[in-house]
Amino acid sequence: MDHTARSTVTSVGLRLMTAHDLPMLHDWLNRPHIVEWWGGDAARPTLAEVQAHYQPQVLADEGVTPYIALLDWVPIGYAQSYVVMGSGGGWWEDETDPGARGIDLSLADPACLDRGLGTRVAGALVDMLFADPLVTKVQIDPAPHNLRAIRCYEKAGFRQVKAVVTPDGPALYMVQTRQAHEQARRSG
Repeated sequence: MDHTARSTVTSVGLRLMTAHDLPMLHDWLNRPHIVEWWGGDAARPTLAEVQAHYQPQVLADEGVTPYIALLDWVPIGYAQSYVVMGSGGGWWEDETDPGARGIDLSLADPACLDRGLGTRVAGALVDMLFADPLVTKVQIDPAPHNLRAIRCYEKAGFRQVKAVVTPDGPALYMVQTRQAHEQARRSG
């Protein structure tokens, strides 16, 4: 029996994004597997555009909190959360629940895909959001044909609610309620 073999336990977490992360984020937002779902080739951002739009203070003014997803303290992706009600720009205009939060996320390296890391990042973000007792539900809106993302979010506890049209186009509205989250934590 080989006693040198060890299981590898990896830690997934989140930290707040800083202005120092913007060049890295610019690189990530221009990677083909992200461009495919975040606006297409015509929307590839320049470094100046990333620096203008994703400055943490600019996002905070819009009610968005940006994070860097980490695997064993190494940056592997971008995530953000926001207050849904009143988010503006044609987004979620019918939302009346002040406790609703929205999230978005992407993994930077295609080698990280199909390994369960997106599910773990989504789970860490949802856990963080539900630590605030005022948060009632968390929602996400992947493209309806982004089956990888949909499976990821379902594994993280989201349920499909309905097809919607957002300012970015068609999406699948998915939700995780506080009650479902707490029930899954108790039974898991």
